[in-house]
Amino acid sequence: MPARSKVTQLPDPLKAELDRRLIRGGFSDYTALAGWLAEQGFEISRSAVHRYGQEFEANLAAIKIATEQARAVAEAAGDDEGAMNEALIRLVQQKAFDALVRLDADGAILPRMGVMIAKLSKASVDQNKWKAEARRKAAQAVENIEEKLKSAKLDPEALRVVREEIYGIF
Repeated sequence: MPARSKVTQLPDPLKAELDRRLIRGGFSDYTALAGWLAEQGFEISRSAVHRYGQEFEANLAAIKIATEQARAVAEAAGDDEGAMNEALIRLVQQKAFDALVRLDADGAILPRMGVMIAKLSKASVDQNKWKAEARRKAAQAVENIEEKLKSAKLDPEALRVVREEIYGIF
């Protein structure tokens, strides 16, 4: 198994600054970045910074694509009954599956992916429970209103309008 990247072992604030500099510099001038890290007291080769930069740039591009896809899903689906959340959960599940398929032999990411997939599955189940509960409550509200309006001897046409409006919400 290859040694861990020196860049990933940097203190979080320094690594965050490196990430900002990579983005700001358009993922270029790795020699200057290696020099800057040396000034900070960390001897990391230009090629190690370059390897990290390439991976970071690829991950950033993947996040941008996923964000654009999520935005497109949101615009296409609206948020009727949580359709957007459901679509986004499915999109993330697909991306997670793709990542699992491409896993390195050591599978170091597997435990984290398992936790993420479990959380996504729970979110999906919770959303479906919420939708079922919302439908049940709406149906109960319709029944309650119909009973109250029948005893008030409301015009059948008015009752029909109320029923259509309430049933129209789910």
